Amino acid sequence: MSSITIGFIGLGGLLVLLALRVPVGFALTGVSLVGIVVVRGPTPALGVLKSMPYDFAAHWSLSAVPMFLLMGAIAYHSGLTGSLYSTMRIWVAGLPGGLAIATNLAAAAFAAASGSSLATAAAMGRLAVPEMLKYRYDPGLATGVVTAAGTLGALIPPSIMMVLYAVFAEQPVGKMLIAGLVPGLLTAVVYALMIWLRCWLKPSLAPPVTGMVPTWAERFSALGSVWPLPLLIIGVIGGIYSGVTTATEAGALGAFLALLIALAQRRLGWSELRHSVLEAVSSTASIFFIAIGAMLLTRFLAFTGMPFYLSGLVSSWGADPLLVLLLASLVYLVLGMFLDPLGLMLLTLPVLLPLFQSLNLDLIWIGVIVVKYLEIGLLTPPVGLNVYVVKGVVGDAVPLNTIFRGVAWFLLAEVVIMTILILFPQVSLYLPSLMT
Repeated sequence: MSSITIGFIGLGGLLVLLALRVPVGFALTGVSLVGIVVVRGPTPALGVLKSMPYDFAAHWSLSAVPMFLLMGAIAYHSGLTGSLYSTMRIWVAGLPGGLAIATNLAAAAFAAASGSSLATAAAMGRLAVPEMLKYRYDPGLATGVVTAAGTLGALIPPSIMMVLYAVFAEQPVGKMLIAGLVPGLLTAVVYALMIWLRCWLKPSLAPPVTGMVPTWAERFSALGSVWPLPLLIIGVIGGIYSGVTTATEAGALGAFLALLIALAQRRLGWSELRHSVLEAVSSTASIFFIAIGAMLLTRFLAFTGMPFYLSGLVSSWGADPLLVLLLASLVYLVLGMFLDPLGLMLLTLPVLLPLFQSLNLDLIWIGVIVVKYLEIGLLTPPVGLNVYVVKGVVGDAVPLNTIFRGVAWFLLAEVVIMTILILFPQVSLYLPSLMT
């Protein structure tokens, strides 16, 4: 049996294990080690197992992951994000679908402080869905906007997904993070326009909120309660973009600023600090376990020669880069229906990155496209994780099929967004190109 055949059998076995709901980290590690034993023998497998986890975990750029997680946890547990939604609501409540637009904009700001899609969806679900239902908003719109806007956490910096992609693709972490800024803002704007247009055409979706026509003085006064969050975001993104800090240093700066602001406002006690640290540690351990399994899979596939085989196959076809990208898009859309985003990204990169490299595609642009498809996977049935997060928050108030129905409109908006990002790479690449 050839090594290439063993590689394909290994990938097939991995998909079977994932279909059986085996945890992603265990599935990746188990298949990789068994595959290396079959291809090279037990001694090389033990050698890889002994050295690779440390070599990966000791990667300097990855120290940004626990720092960004800690920053988001402190911002959430200390209540720094609590007044964000109410401020956005005061500013845009007069528009058609104003509460939904406020939720969308607040989620974008929250994403920039947390870096987590699931955390953004959970936090905004608790704040915004009851408020929208109270004012008789359509339940599908109310839950759909929270579910979809929560995915901005995977794109707007600081993004854990972007950091991990940059390490695997051997791209500058700072440039990778900044590359997600404009696409993330574009997503938020397209979502807001779609909400406004739907509610303008069909006012029954979002009845006007009576008694909420604030004066300009009240609008500017409301900004006083949320100034720490823009300060935190500007400190992190500005540090990376200006080159004053690396991505890792920006993570540490963000965690320190979040801690300093929370202490200055007396919002952080020992209990909140303890929960924040434990949450960051447990999330980091989970992410690293899956990532180490993906690195082992990369080594296994390299031993089989599969990446070189696939690259040669594509080259022999004379394939159009756009066609290859569209085929990869189909892979992410289909697998995204069943796999969690982190596992999906780390499962596919060992196979697809060599193909993209063989076609001389810009890997920073590809990274934005990949992360966008991971966001879409958070919304698609049957395993749209953000949908289930919001369902857990709202309980029996809104049926699951109603949430998926509401999300469908945002998936239509994603068609427009993805078309723009694929046809116009400079939307993603302009800001990174200005960095030194």
